[in-house]
Amino acid sequence: MAVAQRGCVVAGYLLLLLLVGCKARIHSLTLKNETRFAVDLNNFGFYANGTLDVNLLSLQLPQQLVNYSTYPVGFSLSRSRVNGVLSYTAEETETCPLTLSKMNNNEPLILFLIDIHTESVRVTVMGDQDNILRAKPGKGQRKTRAADDTPIVAKAKVTEKPIESVNQNPNDDLKKEDEAEEKPKTAVEPTKGDEMEFLLGNNKHLTLALDKVNGSYNFRFHMLFGLLAEGLYSLKFHYCQNRLPGIKFPYSFTVEVTEINPGGYLSAAEIPLSRLYICMAGVFFAAALVWVYTLMKHRYSVFKIHWLMAALAFTKSTSLVFHSINYHFINTKGHRIEGWAVMYYITHLLKGALLFITLALIGTGWAFVKYILSDKEKKIFMIVIPLQVLANVAYIIIESTEEGTSEYYLWKEILFLVDLICCGAILFPVVWSIRHLQEASSTDGKAAMNLEKLKLFRHYYVMIVCYIYFTRIIAILLKVTMPFQWQWCYEFLVEVSTLIFFVLTGYKFRPASNNPYLQLPLDEEDVEMDEVMTESGALEGISKVKKTSNGRDRQRESTL
Repeated sequence: MAVAQRGCVVAGYLLLLLLVGCKARIHSLTLKNETRFAVDLNNFGFYANGTLDVNLLSLQLPQQLVNYSTYPVGFSLSRSRVNGVLSYTAEETETCPLTLSKMNNNEPLILFLIDIHTESVRVTVMGDQDNILRAKPGKGQRKTRAADDTPIVAKAKVTEKPIESVNQNPNDDLKKEDEAEEKPKTAVEPTKGDEMEFLLGNNKHLTLALDKVNGSYNFRFHMLFGLLAEGLYSLKFHYCQNRLPGIKFPYSFTVEVTEINPGGYLSAAEIPLSRLYICMAGVFFAAALVWVYTLMKHRYSVFKIHWLMAALAFTKSTSLVFHSINYHFINTKGHRIEGWAVMYYITHLLKGALLFITLALIGTGWAFVKYILSDKEKKIFMIVIPLQVLANVAYIIIESTEEGTSEYYLWKEILFLVDLICCGAILFPVVWSIRHLQEASSTDGKAAMNLEKLKLFRHYYVMIVCYIYFTRIIAILLKVTMPFQWQWCYEFLVEVSTLIFFVLTGYKFRPASNNPYLQLPLDEEDVEMDEVMTESGALEGISKVKKTSNGRDRQRESTL
């Protein structure tokens, strides 16, 4: 237990350090001396009239590339084929995605090729799409507006108002609604300054301006998504020179990315999560109250671990409340509120530690039929608890860092590996208990009672395996096969399966006189006179004394 407390304290200090500079859905990424050939900037699900604003600042390339190399550098914006698992940028092939000239399908793909020699950005548009691109045109680009071509907004959802600027609050002021109604919805307003708008469905090749300031390059573009092209998009930066084996050339840049859907900053799959988490928090809180009522009703059969199970249910409910608040502020402000985020991470850390501690203690039979852990069981706790703290810290780091950083993928792999180790290690105490009961059933003559407990432990083992298998594998497979706007169902399935697992565990190990887990042997030779029955406060120090009718008959005969 002390290990868990020290781990929670360390994790608490990490929280305060990691949340500094966290920008959530308003992204700002700075890379120095980076050598990766592809950087995943972000994945986001766009509805119609959603907007993407990308501002590349201070791109610095090595001098060898500036003078000699012809390998392309730039961005790709692709719609994922199976919800983020595979995309159309040919990332896993040897071909640089920026060199693609045609597609075998009509999925939207936009390539931004940075040409440092001509100081321009060549845009190649593939697939069927009705997006509008707003950017500063390059030299020789035809000065056309999207309003001069086929309109896009007329095809989009009429009930949604287009967001025309990333600086505009997603919750538009009421005073602007009257102005929007007076303007025609079949055209797009002309842009200000040197920027122009292009309908990508009619413009497959564009040239944008690339500015150079003090040896660094920068440009920006703004994308308005139409109804035809809505979906889950992946934005990546490519430096194809480093795809070649051999020396890796470092580069540096700063990029600012802002993504907005009609009504907020959340991706399409994340919009329902705030309501989902607050509803599930209420369900878990109600289940915790029912559990406490059961404990109070059967207080003479209650053990310490029963109260630990109640603490787990309340902690889970509190964690979901803070998780819902966290998503609410991300949706309205584009970033987390540090105070609420810290509270969520702390409760999430406590919930994870309590869950694995409770599962392990139930599996070892602690406090029900014994109050001392064996050396092997203690080793399991010494391994699982620190690993669980590490897994939660990895999750916090992933949530608090930008997806494009190299540390993001390192901690993501650590989280996956540690989570699998913890899930596997938590099964060992149950296996040991099953083996012990099997041996006892054939040696000490208590076959009936031990077989009942053996059956209960086997059910518990199957429950844990099914819970781990469903939340780690099945739910993820369902997620990648769902449409992009329904991916929140993954979180719903995980929370519902967790609730079912909690309810079944509480039902099987509830405080009741007829529970085979809590029953002591009935034969006189099974328990010595000085054996302590339980460690609960109500029955502490009570020894089992069995009176038999034969003993009373002998006493009666002696008196006669």
